[in-house]
Amino acid sequence: MKLKILYDNEPEEGFVSGWGFSCLVEIGKRKILFDTGWDGNVLLYNMGKFGIMKEEIDAIIISHAHWDHLGGITHILHPDVEVYVPRSFSKQLKKEISNRAELIEITGSEKIAPDVYTTGEMGSIKEQAMLLKVNKSIAVVTGCAHPGLDNIINLARDFGELYGVIGGFHNFNNFECLKDASLIMPCHCTRHKNELKQSFPDQYMECKTGSMIEI
Repeated sequence: MKLKILYDNEPEEGFVSGWGFSCLVEIGKRKILFDTGWDGNVLLYNMGKFGIMKEEIDAIIISHAHWDHLGGITHILHPDVEVYVPRSFSKQLKKEISNRAELIEITGSEKIAPDVYTTGEMGSIKEQAMLLKVNKSIAVVTGCAHPGLDNIINLARDFGELYGVIGGFHNFNNFECLKDASLIMPCHCTRHKNELKQSFPDQYMECKTGSMIEI
């Protein structure tokens, strides 16, 4: 399983950064995109650097209805892609997406693909996170973690022991619940990056547009 960061606040050399987040998950031949950043041109450029065409994307999961996580979707929709959004998205936005792709509304936890799950809608700012099965453990991919990263991790533990967390941590500071994680990769929308790096020097990994990890 490979994860490629396509959109983040900071870039690796040769990539373009922007305010927002997007992560591509490759499982076998299947490609699942989690969030799209805000600028579709930047997203397409970074996809091109990885040699990815939009028609290769099988599914898109949008974490929540904030522009820096879904703005780029207008550039990558195609008739064969499945788009998973929280049911709480506006009717108009869901209509626009469904005109150009297959729309699937999410409320509770469910399976998206082999070894790929969603937490379902969580929190007052309705948001879903992606859960990846890694052997008997679970890697969590978040957009901003508005519902609270500790709450997302607690839900993820219903699927298996925590392997790691990638994505936005928002204001999360309950570091104790990360003590058993093998991978900690805070990205866009994380307030306490320096503290996380100091607390978990062996598990911590920098997140930048162009980063790639294999788990």
